[in-house]
Amino acid sequence: MKVVSRIGCSSLSGNGLCLGANEDHPLRTIKEVIFMAFRIGTASADITPSLSTNPYMAGYGSTDGGREATSSSPFEPLYARAILIWEDASPHIIISLDVLALPRSMHQRIRDRILGLAGWSSSDILIQATHTHNGPALIDTLHPFMAYGLADLGLVRSYSADLEDTIVNLAQEALDADETSVTFDYKVSTQNFSANRVGLPYTETAVPILVARRGNGTPAAVIFSYGCHPISAGLRTLFDGDFAAGACNYIENRNPDCFAMFIQGPAGDQDPGGVRSWELRDQHGDALGATVNSNMQSAGRALSGPLVTRYQEVQLPLDITPTAANLAAVRAAYVARLGNPNGQPQWYQRHAQVMIGRIDSNSFETAVPSPFQVWKFNGSPQLKIAMVGGELVSGYAAYFRNRNGGTNGIIVGGYANESCCYIPSNEFFPPSMPLGSYEGGWEPDFPGIAGGSMTVYGHLAHFKAGTNGVETTLINAMNSLLA
Repeated sequence: MKVVSRIGCSSLSGNGLCLGANEDHPLRTIKEVIFMAFRIGTASADITPSLSTNPYMAGYGSTDGGREATSSSPFEPLYARAILIWEDASPHIIISLDVLALPRSMHQRIRDRILGLAGWSSSDILIQATHTHNGPALIDTLHPFMAYGLADLGLVRSYSADLEDTIVNLAQEALDADETSVTFDYKVSTQNFSANRVGLPYTETAVPILVARRGNGTPAAVIFSYGCHPISAGLRTLFDGDFAAGACNYIENRNPDCFAMFIQGPAGDQDPGGVRSWELRDQHGDALGATVNSNMQSAGRALSGPLVTRYQEVQLPLDITPTAANLAAVRAAYVARLGNPNGQPQWYQRHAQVMIGRIDSNSFETAVPSPFQVWKFNGSPQLKIAMVGGELVSGYAAYFRNRNGGTNGIIVGGYANESCCYIPSNEFFPPSMPLGSYEGGWEPDFPGIAGGSMTVYGHLAHFKAGTNGVETTLINAMNSLLA
């Protein structure tokens, strides 16, 4: 995995808050804030595996043995991309990865190592997966055995370790890159190929566009977002970053001195319309790229420093009563599922097998940790970027936009730092959805245990709904960070 320097100049309480270093300067004058300069450095790395390094693909549950790529030549290469934002002597970094999800164990190791590279806070480091479904399988998430039936994980482990090194080296490359003085501006456009796949009244149309612009007005870098599962190509046997990668290529091909980065939005319940194909992938990539390319040619509203950053790990509660009697009932339900009485896919039985072992060894969790992160640019109005670890459903974006000035005031996204599972709202549980929910992680056959997406993410139960459940916990924690 070669790292290449790129362009230029290379509810309301929360605990355990970690503030960015730039919140430590309360005595800055108004004049200093207004004329504060930003600089950027960029880097990218090809992270496409070969058949000999890791042929296994992530994104869709499979029968035993998983899905394998058929060629070391991808449809288009997978990339890790980094934009390093310097504010005076304070660095902040965004890293985007063409992978399905970054597992917790990898994220924690990568974060610790990047922290040691510079004098920054954890809140200054934002890592996100684009969530392509034709990327490489990684350790832990999706769980290689439960989701894909992979027993020999040698190649998956070695590739994952290599990817960790590549991401850390990428951050160092961005820190060392030549710096371009820039201003930031922001505008919002629209796209319409996403649809709410479960019929809820939230459809993602917003395309936030954040441009780092040189003194002569030309774009040095653009960060853009859209809330949609990147599955336009469908289930394939070639590695590819789907429409997100296509949009970045579209922009960079037309602006050779501009670095493009896609940040995934609240895509948990959003799918692209149309019949899955490589042609649809290109169509959606070109459409999104053209929207961003057209809008970034003229400046949006100006943003300034100080850039305030916050990071907090939030425990999202699972619906588990850890008494001996209840655990015995849960275990019995998983034993029944082993017999596959309802003809469910193989990953349900593999999941049941692992869950029985966790109950027997008392090694299960009662909550799921999720990193929450907020960045705030000054402006009129202020621009907030709110990111959640996991597959955030779009109803949360509607809620936070309503409280923070709409799409002009806030960018909302998921899949940040580590992807723990889907993050559903109360709408994915009874009485709103009485027949089960993939995103909600439960099935009507055994509603008291994990089902749907929780079987491939490898949790014992679905989230707790209602008062003091996942929705209340998420809203209270994020509102506290945004305040």
